[in-house]
Amino acid sequence: MTVELIAKLSDPIVSAGQGAQRQLELTITAQRQQRQRAPLNLCLILDHSGSMAGVPLVTVKRAAESLVDRLLPTDRLSVVVFDHKAQVLVPNQWVEDKDIIKAQIDALEPSGGTAIDVGMKLGLAELAKGKQGTISQAFLLTDGENEHGDNQRCLDLAKLAAEYNITFNTLGFGVHWNQDILEQIADAGGGRLMFIEYAEQAIACFQSLFSHISSLDYTNAHVLLTLSEAVQLGNFKPVNQVAPDTIELTYETPNPHEYVIRVGDISATVKRTLLVTLSIQPLPPGSHLVGFMQVRYDDPVQQSVGLFSERIPLTLTAEPEHIPEVDPQVQQSILTLEKYRKTKLAETKLQSGDTAGAATFLQSAAKTALQLGDTEAAKILEASAQELQQQSTLSESALKRTRIASKTVLSSPPST
Repeated sequence: MTVELIAKLSDPIVSAGQGAQRQLELTITAQRQQRQRAPLNLCLILDHSGSMAGVPLVTVKRAAESLVDRLLPTDRLSVVVFDHKAQVLVPNQWVEDKDIIKAQIDALEPSGGTAIDVGMKLGLAELAKGKQGTISQAFLLTDGENEHGDNQRCLDLAKLAAEYNITFNTLGFGVHWNQDILEQIADAGGGRLMFIEYAEQAIACFQSLFSHISSLDYTNAHVLLTLSEAVQLGNFKPVNQVAPDTIELTYETPNPHEYVIRVGDISATVKRTLLVTLSIQPLPPGSHLVGFMQVRYDDPVQQSVGLFSERIPLTLTAEPEHIPEVDPQVQQSILTLEKYRKTKLAETKLQSGDTAGAATFLQSAAKTALQLGDTEAAKILEASAQELQQQSTLSESALKRTRIASKTVLSSPPST
């Protein structure tokens, strides 16, 4: 297998002698030659605090057991449970006796408060035991605020996990969980944020996330971007992921004009798409080589690190009096980021007490979603705008639906 990197500029032509800004879309996928998926090293980190009593915990246990049924003997599993403390329910092991594992999960009872970071720490330790030759993933589920824990420690643990090629995916159950910290945990390592609003959605949500991690082939992927002196990154949050979810990405500059962007896990079936803002100095007429792009990644199954994709040149053509024309494919990525940013602005307005301004930005985000063909997100964003206009506030469920709609394309665009 190899990694394929496809680069496309919003417009590869600029007006000669004039500065310009362009969006660079980078699409990364694994080229899978084998049929069987890579072995998984999965840790379920489950909140069993008192607020999970009754139907919530029962459905979460059923959802967890449904994942056990899909695991293979070549996979590894551990289960960590937490309230205001944490314990290992199922130690990291090969999935050999599913009935015993499911019986251990089924025996779980509700108790205590909520301390997410102690569950994360113990889950990370269990995952470390089974990393070799596997794709390591955590499913972190909670229904509440981290009242007995430390949110900064949660973020630090997520970043530490990413450094060790372990991805944290987060699942918010019900409507009372802290959407900011769960989003930050997922974003720190390129994981997914999921919202289980109603208990009956738990199994489908677990299965959807499991299908996603089952498609992964490589880990620890970084985009290596080298630019000429004529091109630099834009000033305002210039690097973003727009698929499968929208995430603001950080980057390092080990040398002048060199940028290293961590993107995490790579799949054969789910494209990971980045949008990079470039600021271009005036160029004379003609064709110009302005940079190179490449992906560095690890293959955990083959236990190979520091592999490289093909190195791709980046060229611009300067022409007199050019009229910009945005590539339709890149335009979709631009709109995806625009939807996210407008929703973030709406949240900022709401936090400052400007409900009218928040509603206006949500309506604008809904229109952008419609331009994308994302009708489901448009409905959610418009409904939130109307709720704000009528009640001057947003319910907990509306806030969380809005956040998910901002980050994820919920509807496939119509085929053309």
